[in-house]
Amino acid sequence: MNQANTSPTLDALFQRILARKPDAVALIDPINKQRITGRPPLRLTYAEADRAISALAAHFIDAGLPAHSVIAVQLPNTIEFVLTVLAAHRAGLVVAVLPLLWRQSELVAALNRTSARAIVTMSKIDGVSHADLAMNAAAEAFSIRHVCGFGNDLPEGMFSLDHSMAKPSRTTRGLMPDGRKAAIVSFDVTAEGFRAVPRTHLSLIAGGLAISLESDLPQGVNMMSAFLPSSFAGLAASVVTWLLSGGSLALHHPFDADALEQQLAELGCDTLIAPAQLALRLDDNDLAARLPNLRYVLGLWRAPEQVASSPAWKTRDIELTDVYLFGEAGLFAVRRTSADGGAGPVKPGRQGAPREQPGSSIAGEVLVTPKGTLGLRGPMVVLAAYAPPSQPSDSLMPAPPRDYVDTEYAVRLDRAQDTISITAPPAGVMAVGGYRFLAQDLHEWSRRLGQGALLTALPDRLSGHRLAGRAMDNARAREALAELGLNPLMVEAFRDRAGSGG
Repeated sequence: MNQANTSPTLDALFQRILARKPDAVALIDPINKQRITGRPPLRLTYAEADRAISALAAHFIDAGLPAHSVIAVQLPNTIEFVLTVLAAHRAGLVVAVLPLLWRQSELVAALNRTSARAIVTMSKIDGVSHADLAMNAAAEAFSIRHVCGFGNDLPEGMFSLDHSMAKPSRTTRGLMPDGRKAAIVSFDVTAEGFRAVPRTHLSLIAGGLAISLESDLPQGVNMMSAFLPSSFAGLAASVVTWLLSGGSLALHHPFDADALEQQLAELGCDTLIAPAQLALRLDDNDLAARLPNLRYVLGLWRAPEQVASSPAWKTRDIELTDVYLFGEAGLFAVRRTSADGGAGPVKPGRQGAPREQPGSSIAGEVLVTPKGTLGLRGPMVVLAAYAPPSQPSDSLMPAPPRDYVDTEYAVRLDRAQDTISITAPPAGVMAVGGYRFLAQDLHEWSRRLGQGALLTALPDRLSGHRLAGRAMDNARAREALAELGLNPLMVEAFRDRAGSGG
């Protein structure tokens, strides 16, 4: 007799919490959402969120999106993002998460790579018309059949999801929950170029478990996420850990330090998920006194080679867990337990969660490749997405497939201590403000700025690096950047400000 497969999905995790406590607070918007999106902040219980998710799922089904097709999502860190992802899964769709600062050409490349059938966005985010950006990208992507968005003043041809939630349809699609099905597609840049990385529900949940078990988060935590969810790590650290804990998830769209601290204090949040540089900055300013309810901090490192040299964690009453991010390839977490507050050691081999508890669940495996770089394997790692190109060979027998993903991060193995030190990021790739770029692309952009121009990456305490541009002719620089198809937010980040010195 065949038994129905009931492996968990993200929506199944949500519905388990819904059945236990429908009236508990589930999602809370940023307090400055009005400034970011022009929409008032919301607070939803699990029951209210469930009704919104069902309405959005019905809209996607009524729009004719087939089961297992891809829907692209470019939204800020607000309630709409979480509702859309869970609604897409309830409708049997796969979510492609699109970074907010992507230019039109990158959006088109991602839509074409995934054969996305629909795109969801917000009318405006921080003053930029993402609705227009989505419509222009959809016009160039042959597969797109449906464009929809939240907010006012949507362009002609874009369907309003606010209207769909106000007047919900009852359409449903009978699907058996199956965690082995694709859940998300995220995008990475490696030395070999642009990659689409699909993940199943089980792979995504594995990433969330690796973080929540290592940090020892209790059930029902009241968490705040200040990390954009437009990546595997962002989703795993925020949405998945929230669903695993069964608590509430407050959101902060990066970055307003005063608004973040105000909301943490008003809500009495006990858990903060944020870029590690931000967490260490907060620790410098008497964190425990200002936020007495805070107990756990998850610090996400986009530049994991910087963890070993990072400042010691001073606040004894708050536990810090360093989460090492390796693009979209994978992650692992190490809680700081030493008396001096220094980063914990990274050991090769299988990684338990929690790490130091005997017999704990295996979250993955860390290894040193023959090239002296860091390799990852385990349930969250998608081997096929990072398979190396096949090499010509005279042998009639194919080479055995590689059973790990090479992150290309250089490492040094200390055999005496049995620890690994991450020493350098991948060659040919530069991380700037949380986004990865090929070094050759940055060189091309700099060349297009004209003679005497400068485009360089400067250290930034929050983002790791930021791009700074300097040109003899500022108008010419902006024109060149616009020709490269850059998002207006990116143009603002690149352009030289008169008298600023870059």
